[in-house]
Amino acid sequence: MSRSLNKVQLIGRLGGDPELKYTQAGMARVSFSVATDRSWQDKEGNRRDETDWHAIIAWDKLAETCANYLSKGRLVYIEGRLQTRSWEFEGKTGTKTEIVAQNMLILDSKGNGVAEPTPEPEYTPVEVQAPVRSASRQATPTTGRASGVPSSSARTSSSAGRTMVVDPEDDPEDLPF
Repeated sequence: MSRSLNKVQLIGRLGGDPELKYTQAGMARVSFSVATDRSWQDKEGNRRDETDWHAIIAWDKLAETCANYLSKGRLVYIEGRLQTRSWEFEGKTGTKTEIVAQNMLILDSKGNGVAEPTPEPEYTPVEVQAPVRSASRQATPTTGRASGVPSSSARTSSSAGRTMVVDPEDDPEDLPF
């Protein structure tokens, strides 16, 4: 038994606002276009860009969702199947290949297609002293694991002749079990 697969997955930006229409039976149908880009280097080493435009249609509840939440420039993920239609009108034949959407995810939070930088939160470094438990286990500044800079929040712990660096968050004595 032979099997086949007709599946399309796209990530791109809407080329225009979705157009919502209803059939005579009252079923919603929306259509819109999605642009996808690809880049490559040609033989001379120049960067080349190409944009492909894809016709998308969706039906019923998904069509209404697309019409309500999508707008020109939105970044979306579309999953669906290819469908080719052909027709004849006044002696001329036409064909159109569309993607019938079965799933849609909005991938950005803004509708203008331009990502705005989020402000970096400002942090004020705070120096915290490790608690002193006993004279044999005094907090001593040690070298940090990755940076090689002394760390005031790390302390050494000696166990069975071994010395290890323990961060206060990872202190085995502070574990609840």
